[in-house]
Amino acid sequence: MEKLKSSLPNMLLSLTIICMSAGAILAGVNKVTSEPIALSKAAALEKAIKEVTPEFDNNPIKDAYKAVTSDGDSLLIYPANKDGKQVGVAVDSNTKMGFGGEIKVIVGFDAEGTLINYSVLQHAETPGLGSKMQEWFRTDKNNQNILGKSLTNGNLTVSKDGGDVDAITASTITSRAFLNAINRAYSAYKGTDSRTGATDSTTGATVVDTEQKGGDNE
Repeated sequence: MEKLKSSLPNMLLSLTIICMSAGAILAGVNKVTSEPIALSKAAALEKAIKEVTPEFDNNPIKDAYKAVTSDGDSLLIYPANKDGKQVGVAVDSNTKMGFGGEIKVIVGFDAEGTLINYSVLQHAETPGLGSKMQEWFRTDKNNQNILGKSLTNGNLTVSKDGGDVDAITASTITSRAFLNAINRAYSAYKGTDSRTGATDSTTGATVVDTEQKGGDNE
Protein backbone atom coordinates (compact mmCIF):
# COMPACT_ATOMS: atom_id res chain seq x y z
CA MET A 1 0.00 0.00 0.00
CA GLU A 2 1.37 3.36 -1.02
CA LYS A 3 2.18 5.64 1.87
CA LEU A 4 0.21 8.89 1.93
CA LYS A 5 2.26 11.92 1.16
CA SER A 6 2.80 14.40 3.94
CA SER A 7 0.56 17.21 2.78
CA LEU A 8 -2.04 19.45 4.38
CA PRO A 9 -5.04 17.64 2.79
CA ASN A 10 -3.67 14.26 3.89
CA MET A 11 -3.01 15.55 7.41
CA LEU A 12 -6.55 16.89 7.63
CA LEU A 13 -7.90 13.56 6.35
CA SER A 14 -5.92 11.63 8.97
CA LEU A 15 -7.04 14.00 11.71
CA THR A 16 -10.66 13.64 10.63
CA ILE A 17 -10.44 9.84 10.70
CA ILE A 18 -8.83 9.92 14.16
CA CYS A 19 -11.49 12.29 15.53
CA MET A 20 -14.31 10.21 14.09
CA SER A 21 -12.84 7.03 15.54
CA ALA A 22 -12.36 8.66 18.96
CA GLY A 23 -15.91 10.02 18.86
CA ALA A 24 -17.32 6.60 18.04
CA ILE A 25 -15.37 5.03 20.89
CA LEU A 26 -16.51 7.69 23.38
CA ALA A 27 -20.11 7.32 22.25
CA GLY A 28 -19.88 3.57 22.77
CA VAL A 29 -18.36 3.99 26.23
CA ASN A 30 -21.02 6.53 27.19
CA LYS A 31 -23.78 4.19 26.03
CA VAL A 32 -22.33 1.34 28.09
CA THR A 33 -21.77 3.41 31.27
CA SER A 34 -24.77 5.78 31.23
CA GLU A 35 -27.27 3.20 32.45
CA PRO A 36 -25.12 1.97 35.41
CA ILE A 37 -24.44 5.61 36.40
CA ALA A 38 -28.15 6.43 36.27
CA LEU A 39 -28.98 3.34 38.35
CA SER A 40 -26.30 4.28 40.88
CA LYS A 41 -27.68 7.82 41.24
CA ALA A 42 -31.20 6.48 41.62
CA ALA A 43 -30.06 4.05 44.33
CA ALA A 44 -28.24 6.84 46.20
CA LEU A 45 -31.33 9.06 46.02
CA GLU A 46 -33.58 6.26 47.23
CA LYS A 47 -31.24 5.64 50.16
CA ALA A 48 -31.23 9.35 51.06
CA ILE A 49 -35.03 9.45 50.96
CA LYS A 50 -35.27 6.41 53.25
CA GLU A 51 -32.93 8.06 55.75
CA VAL A 52 -35.10 11.15 56.18
CA THR A 53 -38.68 9.84 55.96
CA PRO A 54 -40.94 7.41 57.83
CA GLU A 55 -41.22 3.90 56.42
CA PHE A 56 -43.07 3.85 53.10
CA ASP A 57 -44.35 1.30 50.58
CA ASN A 58 -44.64 3.46 47.45
CA ASN A 59 -42.02 4.71 45.00
CA PRO A 60 -41.29 8.32 46.08
CA ILE A 61 -39.06 8.97 43.09
CA LYS A 62 -41.76 7.91 40.64
CA ASP A 63 -44.39 9.90 42.56
CA ALA A 64 -42.25 13.04 42.90
CA TYR A 65 -43.74 16.45 42.19
CA LYS A 66 -42.68 20.09 42.35
CA ALA A 67 -44.03 22.64 44.80
CA VAL A 68 -43.55 26.39 44.95
CA THR A 69 -41.75 28.01 47.88
CA SER A 70 -42.83 31.32 49.40
CA ASP A 71 -39.98 33.07 47.57
CA GLY A 72 -41.29 31.91 44.19
CA ASP A 73 -38.81 29.08 43.63
CA SER A 74 -39.85 25.46 43.21
CA LEU A 75 -38.46 22.38 44.92
CA LEU A 76 -38.82 18.68 44.18
CA ILE A 77 -40.85 16.75 46.75
CA TYR A 78 -40.78 12.97 47.18
CA PRO A 79 -43.96 11.77 48.95
CA ALA A 80 -43.64 8.85 51.36
CA ASN A 81 -46.87 6.82 51.48
CA LYS A 82 -47.82 3.87 53.64
CA ASP A 83 -50.95 1.80 52.92
CA GLY A 84 -52.19 4.50 50.58
CA LYS A 85 -51.75 7.33 53.10
CA GLN A 86 -49.04 9.98 53.00
CA VAL A 87 -46.89 9.68 56.13
CA GLY A 88 -44.24 12.21 55.19
CA VAL A 89 -42.08 13.70 52.48
CA ALA A 90 -38.48 14.22 51.50
CA VAL A 91 -37.75 17.63 50.01
CA ASP A 92 -34.80 18.32 47.73
CA SER A 93 -33.85 21.80 48.95
CA ASN A 94 -31.02 24.27 48.51
CA THR A 95 -29.82 27.75 49.38
CA LYS A 96 -27.29 30.10 47.82
CA MET A 97 -26.64 31.94 51.07
CA GLY A 98 -23.71 29.75 52.10
CA PHE A 99 -20.29 31.23 52.86
CA GLY A 100 -18.84 29.14 50.02
CA GLY A 101 -21.86 29.25 47.74
CA GLU A 102 -24.74 26.86 47.22
CA ILE A 103 -25.71 24.29 49.83
CA LYS A 104 -27.92 21.36 48.82
CA VAL A 105 -29.81 19.24 51.34
CA ILE A 106 -32.57 16.67 51.42
CA VAL A 107 -34.99 17.22 54.28
CA GLY A 108 -37.59 14.85 55.70
CA PHE A 109 -40.87 15.80 57.41
CA ASP A 110 -43.71 13.72 58.78
CA ALA A 111 -47.34 14.39 57.89
CA GLU A 112 -47.64 16.93 60.74
CA GLY A 113 -44.64 18.94 59.58
CA THR A 114 -42.17 17.69 62.19
CA LEU A 115 -38.57 17.58 60.99
CA ILE A 116 -37.48 13.95 60.95
CA ASN A 117 -33.98 14.08 59.50
CA TYR A 118 -31.78 15.75 56.93
CA SER A 119 -28.72 15.02 54.84
CA VAL A 120 -26.30 17.53 53.32
CA LEU A 121 -25.82 16.55 49.68
CA GLN A 122 -23.44 19.28 48.51
CA HIS A 123 -21.59 22.27 49.93
CA ALA A 124 -18.38 24.28 49.61
CA GLU A 125 -18.17 25.53 53.19
CA THR A 126 -14.92 25.87 55.13
CA PRO A 127 -13.54 22.48 56.29
CA GLY A 128 -13.67 22.19 60.05
CA LEU A 129 -16.11 25.09 60.38
CA GLY A 130 -19.16 25.31 58.13
CA SER A 131 -18.67 21.70 57.06
CA LYS A 132 -19.78 20.67 60.57
CA MET A 133 -23.44 21.27 59.61
CA GLN A 134 -23.86 17.63 58.59
CA GLU A 135 -23.74 16.57 62.25
CA TRP A 136 -23.99 19.83 64.25
CA PHE A 137 -27.74 20.27 63.89
CA ARG A 138 -28.53 16.72 64.96
CA THR A 139 -26.31 16.70 68.07
CA ASP A 140 -28.03 16.67 71.47
CA LYS A 141 -26.02 19.50 72.99
CA ASN A 142 -27.40 22.83 74.18
CA ASN A 143 -29.79 24.04 71.44
CA GLN A 144 -28.07 22.50 68.41
CA ASN A 145 -30.46 19.65 67.61
CA ILE A 146 -33.26 20.56 65.21
CA LEU A 147 -34.56 17.00 64.69
CA GLY A 148 -38.04 16.57 66.07
CA LYS A 149 -38.81 20.28 65.82
CA SER A 150 -42.07 21.44 64.27
CA LEU A 151 -42.01 24.32 61.83
CA THR A 152 -45.75 24.91 62.04
CA ASN A 153 -45.22 27.94 64.30
CA GLY A 154 -42.48 29.58 62.25
CA ASN A 155 -39.04 29.27 60.73
CA LEU A 156 -35.94 27.90 62.38
CA THR A 157 -33.48 30.72 63.14
CA VAL A 158 -30.20 31.01 64.98
CA SER A 159 -30.18 32.49 68.49
CA LYS A 160 -28.24 35.51 67.22
CA ASP A 161 -31.32 36.46 65.20
CA GLY A 162 -33.73 35.85 68.07
CA GLY A 163 -34.31 32.16 67.34
CA ASP A 164 -33.65 29.10 69.46
CA VAL A 165 -31.02 27.24 67.42
CA ASP A 166 -27.35 27.43 68.36
CA ALA A 167 -25.22 28.33 65.34
CA ILE A 168 -22.06 26.43 64.48
CA THR A 169 -19.19 27.99 66.40
CA ALA A 170 -17.54 30.68 64.23
CA SER A 171 -19.86 29.81 61.33
CA THR A 172 -22.97 31.94 61.71
CA ILE A 173 -23.33 32.57 57.99
CA THR A 174 -23.25 28.84 57.20
CA SER A 175 -25.74 28.17 60.00
CA ARG A 176 -28.15 30.79 58.68
CA ALA A 177 -27.81 29.37 55.18
CA PHE A 178 -28.40 25.80 56.34
CA LEU A 179 -31.52 26.77 58.26
CA ASN A 180 -32.68 28.76 55.23
CA ALA A 181 -32.52 25.55 53.18
CA ILE A 182 -34.54 23.73 55.87
CA ASN A 183 -37.11 26.52 56.01
CA ARG A 184 -37.41 26.61 52.22
CA ALA A 185 -38.04 22.86 52.24
CA TYR A 186 -40.90 23.29 54.70
CA SER A 187 -42.15 26.29 52.74
CA ALA A 188 -42.55 24.13 49.65
CA TYR A 189 -44.17 21.32 51.65
CA LYS A 190 -46.57 23.35 53.77
CA GLY A 191 -46.42 26.89 52.39
CA THR A 192 -44.78 28.73 55.30
CA ASP A 193 -42.59 31.81 54.93
CA SER A 194 -38.87 31.14 54.56
CA ARG A 195 -37.60 34.40 53.09
CA THR A 196 -34.51 36.03 54.53
CA GLY A 197 -35.28 39.60 55.43
CA ALA A 198 -38.96 38.77 55.95
CA THR A 199 -40.74 39.16 59.25
CA ASP A 200 -39.90 36.21 61.48
CA SER A 201 -43.21 34.58 62.35
CA THR A 202 -41.80 33.34 65.67
CA THR A 203 -40.35 36.58 67.03
CA GLY A 204 -42.20 39.16 64.95
CA ALA A 205 -38.87 40.80 64.18
CA THR A 206 -37.39 41.50 60.79
CA VAL A 207 -34.34 39.34 60.19
CA VAL A 208 -31.64 41.15 58.24
CA ASP A 209 -28.20 39.64 57.70
CA THR A 210 -25.69 42.45 58.22
CA GLU A 211 -22.75 40.24 59.13
CA GLN A 212 -19.63 40.59 57.02
CA LYS A 213 -17.58 37.66 55.82
CA GLY A 214 -14.64 38.13 58.09
CA GLY A 215 -13.42 38.02 61.65
CA ASP A 216 -14.15 34.84 63.56
CA ASN A 217 -17.43 34.21 61.76
CA GLU A 218 -17.64 32.33 58.49
